[in-house]
Amino acid sequence: MSISKQKLLLHCCCAPCACYVIEHLLPKYDITLLFYNPNIEPYDEYIKRKNEVIKYIDAASFTSEVKILECEYDNAVFTESALSLREEPEGGARCRKCFEIRLYETANRASDGRYDIFASTLSVSPHKNAAVINEIGLSAAIKYDIAYLPSDFKKNDGYKRSTELSKTYGLYRQNYCGCQLRQPK
Repeated sequence: MSISKQKLLLHCCCAPCACYVIEHLLPKYDITLLFYNPNIEPYDEYIKRKNEVIKYIDAASFTSEVKILECEYDNAVFTESALSLREEPEGGARCRKCFEIRLYETANRASDGRYDIFASTLSVSPHKNAAVINEIGLSAAIKYDIAYLPSDFKKNDGYKRSTELSKTYGLYRQNYCGCQLRQPK
């Protein structure tokens, strides 16, 4: 008798972060990726990153195993919430707000009855604080009454594996998280 996998809604920020996380979680979960990133600027960059996720899923032959749920691009959701935090240092309150926007939306969508649990690829990055991400994820889980998968995907060589997979699949690796609020004018 086979045991069915839990249905996971996985927030995906970009292909390089997603590649290892998908590889790691696919044996245990039925994965749907949620590409929800209103923080990414400009729009062309958003499209480039979204297309890289699709490219990876196709190239890795996951099209029958991993579904993608795309969202409308709405940068105003991010800028209206984070503009007053423009001068915050990287990793500070602005980043926290960005994580909240994306994880709360993921939890909200995961609570529609089609999913058992949600998570995010964000913690694979060495530039992201997994403890903060998990705190926000757990808070969103309570609000939307859906389970959250706490993680620090960069551990156990997760980040290293993500860079290896990125090279193998020729994935575009961006040089900024997406937010241009702190970019030079």
